[in-house]
Amino acid sequence: MKIGFIGLGIMGSRMAADLQKNRHPLVLFNRTPAKAQPLVGPCGTLADSPATLAEQVHILFTMLANPAAVQESALGDNGFLDHLRSNAIWVDCSSVNPSFSKRMAAEAARRSVRFVDAPVTGSAGPAAEAKLVFWVGAEPADLETIRSLLLCMGNRIVHVGGHGTGTAMKMVVNVLLGNAMAAFAEAMALGQALGISRDVLFDSLLGTPAVAPFLASKREKIESGKYEAEFPLRWQQKDLHLASVSAFESGVAMPVTNTAKELYRLAMMKGHALEDFSAIYEYLAADDDFSTVNQKLVDSPRHTGLIKSSAKSTDT
Repeated sequence: MKIGFIGLGIMGSRMAADLQKNRHPLVLFNRTPAKAQPLVGPCGTLADSPATLAEQVHILFTMLANPAAVQESALGDNGFLDHLRSNAIWVDCSSVNPSFSKRMAAEAARRSVRFVDAPVTGSAGPAAEAKLVFWVGAEPADLETIRSLLLCMGNRIVHVGGHGTGTAMKMVVNVLLGNAMAAFAEAMALGQALGISRDVLFDSLLGTPAVAPFLASKREKIESGKYEAEFPLRWQQKDLHLASVSAFESGVAMPVTNTAKELYRLAMMKGHALEDFSAIYEYLAADDDFSTVNQKLVDSPRHTGLIKSSAKSTDT
């Protein structure tokens, strides 16, 4: 049984490699063919378009950047959806919004293709180690057909419900990740501005109930100032934007998430788009000479005037 894989970026390339390690032959497509070359060989052939790939496979995985990229690959010129055989399964692992997944499921059904939304939680490291979590929205029979393939790439599968629910669960997880990272970065910047060393903050906060466990893995990046992307900041911003869209569609207020979304966008504008999303700390703490900043504030005429004014008010 041949398997297709479209989208060989940070995550997709590692997921495809995991399938190959388990001796599954793959037909591959990526908009930048050079990224597919490491996977070409006895267990991997390269197609020149999504359409020609689709004609060769029974199961197709997509791992693409956003809804526009998925739609173009599926329904654009030389898209795969019109070329998959009847009863083939399309497994979309991309992080998109639930309403989009439901629309793709309907497009697939019109062509007698079975659709599964199965986005993942986990970054480059867990992907390489086949330790991803799959959030699955699918018919139970379709999940059972692909279960062994998912377990080549991950170690946990959660069947959330019908079409769109896997995508919805991934969205909930990424809202928590994005908001937690931004809140932690903001708190760290405040602590340093108040005179607490970064080491003391890390040693005191990590492992406490106030801090999400995943933040411990970001310490080295923050301390070194080297933000090699495990999860690029621009994709975190995209996921928060899609959550905002879904909230609008569902009538839910998300004031914290909308603020965080704009914060990540500002960080992108300052050049952090391709860095790990933990670089939001770098954006918030850009001037890390906190003692100098504080002293300048204390010495400023306006600050001195405020103190004197406050003192007179107290005396009366």
